[in-house]
Amino acid sequence: MLLLLTAFSAIIAPFVFLVLLRMPARKGMLYSAIIVILLGFFVWGLEFDILSASILQGTHRAITILFILFGAIVLLNTLKHTGAVDRINEGFRNISPDMRVQVVIVAFLFGSLIEGAAGFGTPAAVTGPLLVALGFTPLAAATTALIADSTAVSFGAVGTPIVVGLSNIEGAGIAFFQDIGIKITLMDLLVGTLMPFIIILVLTIAFGKKKGLSSALSMLPWALVVGASYSVSAAAYAYLFGPEFVSILASITAIAIATITAKKKFLLPKATWQDALADGFKAETKKSEMSLVSAWSPYFIVVALLLLTRIVPAVQEFAQTAIDLSWNNILGFEGVGSAWQVLYSPGAVLVVAALISVFTQRKTLKVFGQASKESLNSIKGAALALVPTLALVQVFTNSGINANDLVAMPEYIALSMASTLGGMWVFVAPYLGILGAFITGSATVSTLTFSPIQYNVAMEMGLNSNVILAQQVAGSAAGNMICVHNVVAASAVVGLVGKEGEIIRKTLAPALVYGLLIGIAGTVLLWFM
Repeated sequence: MLLLLTAFSAIIAPFVFLVLLRMPARKGMLYSAIIVILLGFFVWGLEFDILSASILQGTHRAITILFILFGAIVLLNTLKHTGAVDRINEGFRNISPDMRVQVVIVAFLFGSLIEGAAGFGTPAAVTGPLLVALGFTPLAAATTALIADSTAVSFGAVGTPIVVGLSNIEGAGIAFFQDIGIKITLMDLLVGTLMPFIIILVLTIAFGKKKGLSSALSMLPWALVVGASYSVSAAAYAYLFGPEFVSILASITAIAIATITAKKKFLLPKATWQDALADGFKAETKKSEMSLVSAWSPYFIVVALLLLTRIVPAVQEFAQTAIDLSWNNILGFEGVGSAWQVLYSPGAVLVVAALISVFTQRKTLKVFGQASKESLNSIKGAALALVPTLALVQVFTNSGINANDLVAMPEYIALSMASTLGGMWVFVAPYLGILGAFITGSATVSTLTFSPIQYNVAMEMGLNSNVILAQQVAGSAAGNMICVHNVVAASAVVGLVGKEGEIIRKTLAPALVYGLLIGIAGTVLLWFM
């Protein structure tokens, strides 16, 4: 029992401090990290050297995330100074002034496009500030941006959660990855189709003046059309092309359909909903002289550069090797390291796009300098929260290196769940994925960690292993909503450092519902296998 409590301490402590006691992450995660480190030392048998290596690893990983945050904020601040944000907002208001429409197009669909190209928590860091610029309260922006960055995560960073996350499964290869991708999209015919409505539901109930369901239900027909346009096209793209470009192509397809239907007010209610407007927000009424293409061009550049550095071999090799600040085999422990190929990082791409925008939008470098100074000030608070958060994560992950010959804490949790809940595994599998992403902050790492256990349980229970592995990936995507360091990042970019617990309280229910829907969809899929 003591071992199980120790293993779960990495989950229980953050929940208690952030959600129940409502501490800011810089305090709550520091206390959580101290508890996990002490239990790791005294109970799990982690020696001082591996604890030190894990803390250093976490600190290095925190710096890589802060670089992405800096890039996202500096791009937005630069575009504020050039006037591009005002023009982007004008464009969204021309599509629809309704915040329910805007949150679906910006957070879910544009966020899915960024997820498909970059992954690694980048979408919420980009879309959250955009929503704030549209007038959303910071809490509404951060919450909906995190919830929206879910369905696309299964195929994020050009298919990484599948191609890398499942690479340690016997028989892994192109046909295997494609079959997993198809099964995920088949489950998403339920879950992905409902996501726009779920986002609208959270927005209207949590941030609306009227607490009933009417404001959400009136959007149900349009939300289902948009959700279906994403999920149905995703299934087709997975079948035709494999997992790498599903999120990118499906989001582009759905953006076109959402924009056209919204402009024509097809299936939309007559009343415009703007209850989540920040106090005192006033939209710019002066018509911008900048073209919409010019205003959006930095984001086009972001997507183009991300794809170039990930699918063109020569460019990818240069980006990965030109400036490599990775730290491998920390303190001599093989496999304990942190990758940071600077030019390959989404942070570098975002900074480059900000620099280019200064020239394409005919401003001076002084604008970029001012934006950089503002952005550095914005991420100071996030740094204090991210370092202990990532230290906790790495101690938890590296806990298999111990003097007591125990398996790592994540594996211990999974094995305990398998022994007691094996009979209902089709509903447990998604939550194991969520659990892994909640702790590690990565759908890929969650899948790498838990996929062998998911595979073995499926084989023992006589279940279709590919369905269970697809549930693992889809569940880990939902874990993005509540992952502590994603929440820290999302709160930092909208100026809500210290409100992380409040955000998790609002994203927890959607994450749990998402897991249940994956369980239901998996059950249906198993009936037809």
